[in-house]
Formats: sequence, structure tokens, C-alpha cells
Amino acid sequence: MKWETVIGLEVHTQLATKSKIFSGSSTAFGAAPNTQASAVDIALPGVLPVLNRGAVECAIKFGLAIGANLNRVNVFDRKNYFYPDLPKGYQISQLAKPIVEGGALKIVVGDTERTINLTRAHMEEDAGKSLHEDFHGMTGIDLNRAGTPLLEIVSEPEMRSSAEAVAYARALHTLVTWIGICDGNMQEGSFRVDANVSVRPVGQAEFGTRREIKNLNSFRFLQQAIDYEVRWQIETLEDGGRIEQATVLFDPDIGETRMMRSKEDAHDYRYFPDPDLLPVKLDEAWIEAVRAALPELPAAMQARFQNDYGVSAYDAAVLTGSRALADYFEAAAKACGQGKLAANWVMGELSAALNRAELDIAASPVSAAQLGTLIARIQDGTLSGKLAKQVFEGLWEGAGEVDAIIEARGLKQMSDSGELEKIIDDVLAANPKSVEEFRSGKDKAFNALVGQVMKASRGKANPAQVNDLLKTRLQN
Repeated sequence: MKWETVIGLEVHTQLATKSKIFSGSSTAFGAAPNTQASAVDIALPGVLPVLNRGAVECAIKFGLAIGANLNRVNVFDRKNYFYPDLPKGYQISQLAKPIVEGGALKIVVGDTERTINLTRAHMEEDAGKSLHEDFHGMTGIDLNRAGTPLLEIVSEPEMRSSAEAVAYARALHTLVTWIGICDGNMQEGSFRVDANVSVRPVGQAEFGTRREIKNLNSFRFLQQAIDYEVRWQIETLEDGGRIEQATVLFDPDIGETRMMRSKEDAHDYRYFPDPDLLPVKLDEAWIEAVRAALPELPAAMQARFQNDYGVSAYDAAVLTGSRALADYFEAAAKACGQGKLAANWVMGELSAALNRAELDIAASPVSAAQLGTLIARIQDGTLSGKLAKQVFEGLWEGAGEVDAIIEARGLKQMSDSGELEKIIDDVLAANPKSVEEFRSGKDKAFNALVGQVMKASRGKANPAQVNDLLKTRLQN
């Protein structure tokens, strides 16, 4: 039997406010346990929550960025459940009337562009954190995260592979950091993904029973967890078993999911409107002020890069992976006037060097202006691609500017046709067998001769010029 995978993601995005969603406590990461949990955060008797306006503004930004409907009146609810790191016994969230409904996000997987629709995005507070590793036979509770503002972003179950799920999660990560509502730090828990996964026979309209994989904090783990879960569900069904709705955790050490608890439904939480919080009312002036302050969005920039610089949809998606990367590419492309070549260098040589050094684009030793000048020297014939890589190494090492490195290291491409002709004559004289093989119809012999000429010129010959002159010599 052939199976189809069905995936929907719930992403918890920590909003970039300095204080919590219902109190003035700090949201700074790394403080000593329980030093940033106020009486409001843990709901001591007599305290009342006060909504953080900044958190609401972040949600408005997101709704506008995905073309969603903003509910002008939205309501907070109490989600009731017991867990040691939830001292209130309930979480303040939004159910019936969330702030954001609908909207869509475009993703690119390979050469294919898809649109993933969103169900909703709602504001809520985070719970605390249970610490199991630091205590023998006991669990410690750190309530610093309690009350941290979150925007939970829920997609429709429209993804059909782990690759699509990762592309969507990456696109969402790019968007929330791009518009400045989240720092995107997955190691610190600022961007956490829950994946709802099910399988069904190809052609069946009804969804299969889903299992939710909780708290995935890297794109690699997201892909591995979904791939394992899909295999497990298919094998279970083909062996005659049945899938039980459940919440599972992914263990990256063994690459497997394991059951955490049976999955609750909304009615299990006994939601009801929070009596301590008034409905949130959004006025049009506020919404329009937020809209006016939004930067050019990734999707719009991708379309512009394809139109203005001639790059592919895939390249445009990669180049808009962050605002810093997009700004770097555009500055380099403008400096050299060669958009496609700039894209190749940014995504190739530069990205490889940054990865080896474990640096972000913002910390690149090679500036966009320097890379643009380097590409311009390739375009005007001063450098070959091979020589350009040597100049790039000099830029990376801080050896000076492009032209100075070319001059100091003698890397200028050979432009004297007379000198090149002499090298070609010497190579032909030294390789009579290759000459004879080429003239007898063996094309590989020509490539061997080109290699010998490039070697003799120490890589300084213009490859196109070598090809032309060599063909002329061999045909005489």
C-alpha cells in the first residue's frame, strides 16, 4: 500500500519584549533560577494581570506580514491543567477569539514553490521549566519563563513531507526575525516547533490519527523526528496495529520518538474566558501605524531579486534567509552589477568560508563592497575564477583591498596574447600524442591540452582565450 504523510506545525515564538506578557518581570535569558518570577507570574492571591502592549503589537505585525485577518476584538482564555511548572493551575491563552486568523506563507522546496495556509496565531504565556538532570531522584522547578510572552502559530495540515515541514519552519523563522518580533534563538527556546504527524492511504480523504512531537528546537531534529515518526506509523499500520492519538518526544541520541502521554483535546482543558482580563480591542490607527513601520517582507524581496538580479526562486529564497544576508547580497550585486554572479559567490565561496569559521554573515571579514569589487574584476577580465578564489582568501585574511592583493601577489590574469600563444606552442610541442588524439576525434585530448596550458600559465591565462587560441592552433 502507498501512504501519504500529513503534517501540521504549531510553532511557539517568544515575542521580543523586555518584560513578560502580564507583568513587569524581565524576560532576559540566563538568570539564576526563580529570580525573575513575580507574584503575578505565579498568580499569588490578590494579584491581577496587566496585558503588555508590546506583545500585542508583535502579534499585529505578524498578522499583517502573512496577510491574515486581525480580529479587532480578541479574548484571553484560561487553559486549565496541572503540571509542576504551572503554579497557577492554568495557562492564559486564546481559544475562541485569537488575535490572528488565516494568512499564508510561501515556501520553496527544490525548484517547487508552495503556499502553506495558516489556521491562526494566538498570544499566550509560557510555563516554567522542569529540570530533571540536575537533581538525583528529584525534579527542580525554574519559574523564570513563567509568563514569558508567546505567539503560537498554527498551520493547516498541508505539508506532505519532512522537507516541506522544514522549509515552512525555516520560512517562518526568517519572517519572525525579519520583522523583529522574535530573536529566533532555538537553543534558548525562543522558537520551538511541535509537529502533528499522521499517515493515510494515498487517495483517502479522511486524515489518519495524528501524534504530536513536542518541543523540537532545531531544523535537523524536526526533519529526523518526522521521518522516524512516519516510518513508525506506516510499519505499525502495515503490521496490523493501530495508531493511538498521543504526545511524543524525540530523542536525538537514538533518533526515535517515544510516548510522553495520551493526547488531550480542547475540551480536556476546560477553557473559559479569563475573568481578570478585558477583551483586547485593536483600533485602525494602531494597525495602520504598525503596517507603515514594517520592512520590505521576504516574499516581496524574493520576487524583486528574481526580477532585478535574474536569480532563481530557490536562490532568492536562500538569499532572503535573513535580513543581514539579503542586505549583504544586494550591496554586493549593486557594487558589481552582476546579480547572478554575486548570488553564486555569496551562496558558494562566502557561505562555505563562514560555515568553516562558524561565523554569521554580519561578522564576515569580507565586506559586500569588497566582494562586489572582486566580482567586477572577474567580469572585466582582470581575474579568472581560480585567481579570484586566491584573492578572496587574501580578503578573508585581511591582506588589504582587492586591487592591492592582485598587485602584491601577482594574480592578474594574462592579457598578452603573444605570451599566451608562446605557452600554447610549447605545450603542443611537448604533447604530440594528445595533439594526434584530438585530430583523430578524441575530444578528451583537448581538455587535457587546456589543462596543460593553464598549468604552464600558473592559472593566469584566460580560459576562454585559451580555448579559442588552442582550437585555432590545432586546426592549422
